[in-house]
Amino acid sequence: MKHIEIDEELYQYLASNTQYIGESASSILRRLLSLPGNQSQDIKISEDKVTKTFTVDKKEPAPSQVKINKNKNVFDVINKEELAMQRGVVGRFLLLLSALHRMHGEAFSIVLNIRGRDRLYFADSEKALSESGSSTKPRQIPDSRFWVITNSNTTRKKMMITEVAKALGYEENQIEKIRDLL
Repeated sequence: MKHIEIDEELYQYLASNTQYIGESASSILRRLLSLPGNQSQDIKISEDKVTKTFTVDKKEPAPSQVKINKNKNVFDVINKEELAMQRGVVGRFLLLLSALHRMHGEAFSIVLNIRGRDRLYFADSEKALSESGSSTKPRQIPDSRFWVITNSNTTRKKMMITEVAKALGYEENQIEKIRDLL
């Protein structure tokens, strides 16, 4: 058994690259690093106050690698456990936006057209959002080049998620489900 300590940022990166509920950290890393081999190693995740500790229990190799369905939607990449672990709305908001970005890639850039009457909601840089108004509290959407304002109330964040989902072509019932995850 091996123990690997990683910082919070790396843990969030791994969690944001989960493709399905229950995907192991080992599978995520193998996929991201394009490594061959066992896709089914079991990784138990436990938290301590400073770092995330991964305990690796090796199992026999799987006969074949996990096949990824190309016809996925955002619900296939949202990690509901990670979403539930977030302390607040801002964390869930960023995880949902990250999942939408992972699902849609560069098509996600359409969010740059979503804005308020007097304020940008999304931008390519922290500076652009900071200059668009006072107290915007810009945060980078994990694993993307995009930034979003986070100093808005939950209702406004739900409206922003709704607009993003509409712009990306989701149906009304799917948009409602995405919005309800916030």
